[in-house]
Amino acid sequence: MRFEWIVAWRFLREGGLQTALIIVGAALGIAFIVFITGFLGDLQRDIVQRTLGVQPHVTIKPLEEVARPLRPGSAGGPAATSPGGSLQADAQAAAPVVLSDVQPRGQRLRSIDQWQATVARLRENADVRAISPLVSGPGLVTRGASNKSLSIIGIVAQPYAAVTRLDRKLVAGTLQVDPGDVLLGRDLAEDLGVGVGDTVRLSTPTSAGDTYRVRGIFDLGAKNLNQLYAFVGLATAQALHALPGGVTSIEITVDDLWNAQRVADELSRTIPHLVESWIRTNQQLMVALSNQTLMTRMIRFTFGLVVAIGVASVLMVAVVQKTREIGILRAMGTSRGRVLRVFLVQGAIIGLIGALLGCAIGYALAQFMSGILTSADGSRLFSAHLDFPLYAYTTLGAVVLGVISAALPARRAARLDPAQAIRM
Repeated sequence: MRFEWIVAWRFLREGGLQTALIIVGAALGIAFIVFITGFLGDLQRDIVQRTLGVQPHVTIKPLEEVARPLRPGSAGGPAATSPGGSLQADAQAAAPVVLSDVQPRGQRLRSIDQWQATVARLRENADVRAISPLVSGPGLVTRGASNKSLSIIGIVAQPYAAVTRLDRKLVAGTLQVDPGDVLLGRDLAEDLGVGVGDTVRLSTPTSAGDTYRVRGIFDLGAKNLNQLYAFVGLATAQALHALPGGVTSIEITVDDLWNAQRVADELSRTIPHLVESWIRTNQQLMVALSNQTLMTRMIRFTFGLVVAIGVASVLMVAVVQKTREIGILRAMGTSRGRVLRVFLVQGAIIGLIGALLGCAIGYALAQFMSGILTSADGSRLFSAHLDFPLYAYTTLGAVVLGVISAALPARRAARLDPAQAIRM
């Protein structure tokens, strides 16, 4: 197709300002598509991370206990009929019992059955990136005359940091949960008037507790979260919550947080425990993100359609302007197929150049906006990064869109009669 490329490029160069304007228009449209896609993708990812706090992608818990009323004649129920009982008594014993009110059983702290085997099975899953067993339950933190209710969570420092990035949220001290250590939220520490190195008393409904030294203070970005959690060592929490050797949940991070629900569904089919993903436990957030994604797709489609119409319009005008040249080419023996391909190549060239310029402009715009938009604490709201798959797919899509846009002008050029075209 060397002939088609030479003629197509010459036609574009002769177009001058007209060609430059359509390439700039295509570049700006593609730049906006790249910017809105990358910007919202990065923004959604950052919002999810900030909203989740220390929440993992997938959590495994024991199944909830269910109240099951016993029927007459069953073990532990009313006495069965005597050997000499009547048929009516036997029929009554076999009949189902309908209770007007069955109250749910109060849930208690329970360990995951054979949790070590479950962890070993999770390590074999290719989608699982990090695993952290933990113990969590209600407790009370006391400092002098001040006391606060909270959740006391027992963790193993490094695995838990790999799942929740707690180490990045420390504002003072270190991520250390040896026996006698505790990590507190910033707002809770301010309410109690303590800092790193001070001592507080932790207690639970099942333990009178003991004093612990504050080794670190964290900030999860929300006041209620900073007042809700206190982190201690796993063995310490097992003793406080009367669960020797047990864990109340296993938290998991997967390679792609948007695939968390798929991974949770797969695990629930193989693990006899309750498996929940962050998507299921944050339904309102997911609805908002889904609606935002839908609007983004509509905007991208609209801009793509505008670019396609612009390319088609310019090439249609080019066909009219180059009618005599097309007639001469046809008279010299150029086939209809070659003439058709000349304008298709023009569409591809416009799409390619527009995509390359658009990707560069879109990335520069994302970098500029990332330096302007800030969160409440003054940090960047999102961080722009080079998304090479996005740029590759955008470039390929722009080239295909350019070829499709050029199809109608190309068909018109190929159908021109050589004699009539030369006389025009």
